[in-house]
Amino acid sequence: MQAILGDRLWQALLSCGSRCHFRSRQVLLRQGDPDDFLLLLTTGRVKVVRVDAEGSALLLALRSPGDMIGEMARIGTGRTATVQAIDRCEAHRVSAATLDSFLRRHGVQGALADYVVSKLSETVPYQHQLVHFSPRQRVARLLLELVALAGPELPDPMRVPFSLDAVAESLGLARSTVAAHVAALREEQVLRPGPRLAVADISRLRAEVGITTG
Repeated sequence: MQAILGDRLWQALLSCGSRCHFRSRQVLLRQGDPDDFLLLLTTGRVKVVRVDAEGSALLLALRSPGDMIGEMARIGTGRTATVQAIDRCEAHRVSAATLDSFLRRHGVQGALADYVVSKLSETVPYQHQLVHFSPRQRVARLLLELVALAGPELPDPMRVPFSLDAVAESLGLARSTVAAHVAALREEQVLRPGPRLAVADISRLRAEVGITTG
């Protein structure tokens, strides 16, 4: 949303809300809860998860500073997903009425619609977004996105704050499949050795998913 509004209006919108802080793994918004406010994320990464009819938690998207959280409720769909902090996060809570008034006052009523459209693809489970990728590419893509969204406040931006189980669940893959690909990426020095997931060579990780740099 910051990219659509621009820095000046984004800062002005932040000033309309109340600042709040969340611990790592704390829930910011819960699926099924009332939807009368939104959150403007200023620090940290969050994951957007939907629980399906079978009780499985499906990763929909990752969000980072500059994003608005809870925007889908503004198009009449209600709280359709749970948002959980990956890192320590800071956000500004803005009521739906305040947001609508702000957009009208500044003549940017279309900004919210533009933002919702830009995020609609993220209502599809993450594993379905990567349907044309091989399992290894899916693993690499998720790790790459997590690292790319890491903020400068983190002591080690190259560390991936997901366990093998969390990666497997997010991608709809067996844990053994994820473990095998992670082991191979470590052996090839794309990932660091050790018990925690961390990227050693970001350029080669990008190459894994077909992103090349000149």
